[in-house]
Amino acid sequence: MEKGAHVLAESELGPVTITADALAQIVGHVLAESYGVVGTSGRRPLRLLTRSKLTDGVAVKRGASGLEIDVKVVVEYGLKLAEVAATVRSRVSYEVARITGLPIAAVTVHIDGARKS
Repeated sequence: MEKGAHVLAESELGPVTITADALAQIVGHVLAESYGVVGTSGRRPLRLLTRSKLTDGVAVKRGASGLEIDVKVVVEYGLKLAEVAATVRSRVSYEVARITGLPIAAVTVHIDGARKS
């Protein structure tokens, strides 16, 4: 099994796995559709959300009780930051669990800025 891969299912024919990068892409799609999120910040400083760089600002690792997901986002100026963060946390947790069936241990949202879009 590839390092960083997570087992989705096993059968007599072998395991079905998903990589951390594929999980980060799923999270990126959720962020792109989330109300109040206008960008991410990752390896580069602020990036507006585009389909080509969905994994910037997203980190996924395996924890003892499930996936631990960290996201670094830039939110729309003027919105309540706590509400945007709570919505992002809820949507990311729900969608990743729904799509993959993997347990989610934590979703940590880091707000790295506010920007008028």
